Amino acid sequence: MEKREKYYQSIKRRDPAARNSWQIFWLYPSVICLRWYKVAKFFYKIHWKFLAETIMHIARKKTGIEIHPAAKIGRNLFIDHGMGVVIGETTIIGDNVTLYQGVTLGGTSFKKAPRHPIVGDNVIIGAGTKIIGRVTIGSNAKIGPNKVIREDVPEGAVIK
Repeated sequence: MEKREKYYQSIKRRDPAARNSWQIFWLYPSVICLRWYKVAKFFYKIHWKFLAETIMHIARKKTGIEIHPAAKIGRNLFIDHGMGVVIGETTIIGDNVTLYQGVTLGGTSFKKAPRHPIVGDNVIIGAGTKIIGRVTIGSNAKIGPNKVIREDVPEGAVIK
């Protein structure tokens, strides 16, 4: 069985500025926001949606990262310099994904249906990139900065 990488180890691997787990726990906005997200997700699941959304509103004001409590997020998400990151309601994010500042995983429809991206495992999305609509980003894809993605990206693709 494959050994799972621990969360703080995964961040240290992806961020050369990470010195230790203590620093990551207390000072990294994505780690702080994801702690709030887990609490909000619990309340969202038990249909206390207003409280869940309030918690994430506070988290956004504190960290600059907006995550809808209904989004599905896999293990070891790392948002490096997260200011301005938006993760929409029906977004699905796989394991070991790295997002940089200003990334938007947004929707294009006003219908009550899945309308946000699906991001596979081990994906890197560069600063300022906007992924709009129900598109799929295949596992191991790398997307450079300031791209607008409105179509599926195949597994392992590199978008420069």
